[in-house]
Amino acid sequence: MRNAALTLGIIAGIIGMMVGFFSYGYTVAVQEFGEIDGLAEQVSNVNLIRSMAVIAPVLAIAGGAMARSRALWGGVLLLLSAAGMYYAFGIGVFTIFPIVFAMVAGVLAIAAGKPDEPKAHF
Repeated sequence: MRNAALTLGIIAGIIGMMVGFFSYGYTVAVQEFGEIDGLAEQVSNVNLIRSMAVIAPVLAIAGGAMARSRALWGGVLLLLSAAGMYYAFGIGVFTIFPIVFAMVAGVLAIAAGKPDEPKAHF
């Protein structure tokens, strides 16, 4: 379960980085070039989008990387990443996979309380 959490967490972070790059770039482009009615309008909370575009993917990658050695901490970071992506970006065609991957990886990491190794986090 820890290996699955590691893999899913890193994949969620990489896909989340792509979503974050686009979201951050979109807010900057609309700020610089102005809004286009019906095509490009500024989001309501620019600072939230920009901060979650950076923080959520980093939490997913860090949580995935920690899943093997510290499964509980890694799982919490993965669940925080999923919650941050959901809160900032919502559910869409490009955000559904990083959110679900981070959520499943977080659950798997937390569920690995009794791993094959003698070191458990409970």
